[in-house]
Order: sequence, then structure tokens, then C-alpha cells
Amino acid sequence: MLRAGLTGGIASGKTTVSRTLSRLGIPVFDADEIAREAVAPGTEGLAAVVEAFGPEVLAPGGELDRKRLGELVFADAAKRSRLEEILHPRIMAEQDRLLDEAEAAGESSVAVVDAALMIESGGWRRFDRVVVVDCGESLQIERLMRRDGIGEADARARLRAQIPLSEKVKLADKVIDSRGSLEETEAQVEALADWLREEAKKKAEKGIDKGSR
Repeated sequence: MLRAGLTGGIASGKTTVSRTLSRLGIPVFDADEIAREAVAPGTEGLAAVVEAFGPEVLAPGGELDRKRLGELVFADAAKRSRLEEILHPRIMAEQDRLLDEAEAAGESSVAVVDAALMIESGGWRRFDRVVVVDCGESLQIERLMRRDGIGEADARARLRAQIPLSEKVKLADKVIDSRGSLEETEAQVEALADWLREEAKKKAEKGIDKGSR
């Protein structure tokens, strides 16, 4: 089975790509969902976050106050790095478990992990192919301001917490340009799905080693 990583940046259009891939029958595992499960009440992940950042990151009901935690880490690179040290290994381990499960099921020749911080964490190296969704920084800022109802300064601060899209594109095997209409983006994703399946076929036929790049 071909294991593909899908990444981009905040508000780059990655969600549209992952939803289209799912509609086309390719399993997609969302790192954001996995991250939420990793810090659910009662988990080791949540206990580690509370130990590192204090009980003030908990909501009254005992669950993680993601907004409060976000305010802390976006403003402090050292705290953000500490959070990533806690979460990234747990998230990647669960991604690998889900990919192994999908491969064992044998229902698809391709499976995709959708993760915004795949490049930042170094996790992209685990994948056979990497796809980056690009829209350019100016459109990324515009979309983020509109989506989250924030000002330009806050939007730029969030972007600074990630590697620029222009740098991520350099590591991509395929790039989806989401600057155009929804229909134009979906057409690119349909071509991407065909390409991924063809790459999976080549891997099966030639025995391409996972992660060889």
C-alpha cells in the first residue's frame, strides 16, 4: 500500500483536498482528529500537557481548553516546542497504527495522512509520497482572517508558527494549487487520486521501499 502525506499550512485549502480524496474512495486520516483524541480526558497525553503547562489549560469540565493552550504556545516558541515534543510522537504513532490497519484490510492501494505540521515535525519522511497544498501567503492570510474572524497581525503570527508554504512546496512530490475555484481544485485532486493509485501500482510491481526518496 502506498502511504501518502498531505500537508500545506493553516487555511491553505487542505481540507478541501482531503474531503475530495475521501469522496474518491481513498482513506484519509486527519491528524487534527488524532491530536484531539491524544489529549482526551483520561489520556496520558492530557496528563503530560497539564504537567507541562499547568491546570489553567483545563476547561471546567476537565477537558483541554484548546483556545487557552493555543494562546500560550502561539506567543512563545519554547512552549510551542514543548507541546510538539509531547504531542507529535503520540500523533505519529497513531497515524502509523491506522495506516497499518488500512494496509492489513487491503481495501485500498493508497492511504493518506492529512497533517498541517508534517514538515515541521519531520514526519513527512515516513511517507512514500508527499503532497503539498499551496495558495500563496497573501491568500492564506486572507482566508485565515475570514475563517477565524481575526486581524491581519494575528493571522501573520499564526503563519510564523509554521514553515512557509513556499518552503514546503520544495519537498513535495505533487503540489495542489488551491488559488482557483473549488471546481478547479477538485479537478486537480481527481488527477492526484489517479496519480497516487498509479504510484501504488508501481510500488507493488517494483517493490519500492517505503520512505525511499
